[in-house]
Amino acid sequence: MRRLVERLRASVRAKLLALVLAPLMLGFPIIMGLLGWWGESYYQRLMSSRVGSDLATAHGYLERVIDGVGSGVRGLAGSQALALARETAPAAAAATESEAVAALLAARQAQLGLDFLNLLDVEGRVLQSSTGVAAGSARGDWPMVDRALRAGGGSAIERFGPAELQALSPALVERARLPLVATERALPDPRREEARGLVIHAAVPVFDARGNVVGVLEGGMLLNGNLDFVDTINAIVYRDGALPEGSVGTATLFLDDARIATNVRLFEGARALGTRASAEVRAHVLGAGRTWLETAFVVNDWYVSGYEPVLDSRGERVGMLYVGFLEAPFRAAKRNAFVVVGAVSLLISIAGALLTLHWARGIFRPIERMHATIEALEGGDAQARVGRVGSRDELGRLAAEFDHLLDAQAAQRAELQALNASLDRKVAERTADLAAANEELHAAQHRLVMSEKLAAIGELTAGVAHEISNPTAVIQGNLDLLRDELGAAAQPVANEIRLIHEQVNRIRLIVTKLLQFARPGEFAGYVETVDANAALADCLVLTRQHLSRREVRLVQQLGARGRVLINPQELQQVLINLIVNAVQAMPEGGTLTLETRDRDPRAEAAGVDIVVRDSGRGIAAEDMARIFDPFFTTKKRQGTGLGLSISHTLVERYGGRIKVDSTPGQGSTFTVSLLAEPEYRNEASPAPAGGRADDPLNPLESAAR
Repeated sequence: MRRLVERLRASVRAKLLALVLAPLMLGFPIIMGLLGWWGESYYQRLMSSRVGSDLATAHGYLERVIDGVGSGVRGLAGSQALALARETAPAAAAATESEAVAALLAARQAQLGLDFLNLLDVEGRVLQSSTGVAAGSARGDWPMVDRALRAGGGSAIERFGPAELQALSPALVERARLPLVATERALPDPRREEARGLVIHAAVPVFDARGNVVGVLEGGMLLNGNLDFVDTINAIVYRDGALPEGSVGTATLFLDDARIATNVRLFEGARALGTRASAEVRAHVLGAGRTWLETAFVVNDWYVSGYEPVLDSRGERVGMLYVGFLEAPFRAAKRNAFVVVGAVSLLISIAGALLTLHWARGIFRPIERMHATIEALEGGDAQARVGRVGSRDELGRLAAEFDHLLDAQAAQRAELQALNASLDRKVAERTADLAAANEELHAAQHRLVMSEKLAAIGELTAGVAHEISNPTAVIQGNLDLLRDELGAAAQPVANEIRLIHEQVNRIRLIVTKLLQFARPGEFAGYVETVDANAALADCLVLTRQHLSRREVRLVQQLGARGRVLINPQELQQVLINLIVNAVQAMPEGGTLTLETRDRDPRAEAAGVDIVVRDSGRGIAAEDMARIFDPFFTTKKRQGTGLGLSISHTLVERYGGRIKVDSTPGQGSTFTVSLLAEPEYRNEASPAPAGGRADDPLNPLESAAR
């Protein structure tokens, strides 16, 4: 990509080609992308509009069926036949109607396509039934029956349970029972079958000759397994030729989310009865009560689907009405149309680009001739010229003027070459003299600065080493004498003697480190594998007197499991210095937190972090940048200012680092990061945080590195 950009910048021809091909390379994808986005949006709106219209037609048919059941029952309730049958009943029959009424109900049930007809009294109890419902059975709790007794009746869809269907007719229970089929994308259902029924329930009042309500006529149609119902909807909504070849229209009636009447096919022509709607549709339609008008997964394929909730007389959502058609043919037609439009657009773009390239050749040729002349001149051919280009426009004039300019430059170049030769000789001689003088001067300055630094450091460290070595030798000698004199009696304090011996040896090592500031090349440390947790434990033994005197509460969080390669005495020197500083920062007592943790090898080099955190007074912001400088200290009456500087130098020597975070009044946190495999720093290493490598007042870090 970078080479292409550079070529465009360096070539007029490439730029012109880019301008010519831009409509094809950029415009075509953008146009096709916009076309695809617009086409998809329009396609979705068109499909939603189409299935919405289909759903409205299906809804209208369902309403007509519900009203038709109500009208049939209402017609029978006001019919002359029912009135005559009731008038011819024996006067002594107070609890039941006559056989004539029962025969009339059975005959009209078949004519109206109903599944039951019941004649009720003014209390809602059964007087006579076409299906053999026991006389006196209470039916007044149903909303339609109650409405008929009070306000004229009507019809609606109701959900009947197994016991309610059994009370009407055992045959209805068997017709309603439907095995549930596990369906992809549907919510899990522990039930094995659907035993409830969805019924169009109608009830109207029966009047006597004086207009008084003397009973209620109740009827209903079970919709479970009513295939004529969904087939009629499908025939009305999806007539022959209404869908493209390959698409299939479907209609379904749901009880909750289970298909109880459908012409959706499952396999080998079998209807998908007992399958269930997807979880998304269930939540949208039954859960939220909204209409679904978009693509949905139906049983085993994607359909452009319309779902709406089916409400009972109480306004509760008891099922769904669905219509839809197979989406694949529409999607294929849209894809084919997009491919055809894209192919035609591509051919037009290519033809336009070729025609434009043909016209652009008149611009390319003069430019290419001038470019070739420039390359020849750069290659050393001083006689190269553009010549006649056969163009009378601005480019032709430019080529002629370019040749004239080259001729003038050739004449001037010959004159300048003689002068340049003489001047070059003089400049070369003077430059060589100045370079030699500057090199000697820089070398002298460097030696002088280094001599002054080492002299100052040598004088300081030599005196300190002398003053410390003498008392150290006395302590060591008397310690050996003490151990020899006490013999076995020294066993109770053997550990303390060992620690004193180690600390005397540590003093000697510190003296050695001080001498390293004057003669770093003469000293070389040794390393071994160190457990950070054990190192901290040893340091706590050595600093317990400091902790006890200051009433410091100790918190340890030793989570490190890795080990590091470092000089153990130097690590102990660093940790003791940090612990003592932390204790001194809490003169009134406080909390000292010691933490170890393994570094994340995925984000940084493997190793261990050791954290020393105090709750003391913290470090002032203006002192943060100087705390690792040699001889800088905030302890006006004690301290030399070398502790943190030496600690920083020791840690940095092995490729580690010390980081400090502090908030005045809230304490300080020092984090010592050590590498599992040290990376030794030399004198050319960059300066640590808090120090300045080019500062002549910072000799400790420079000499130690």
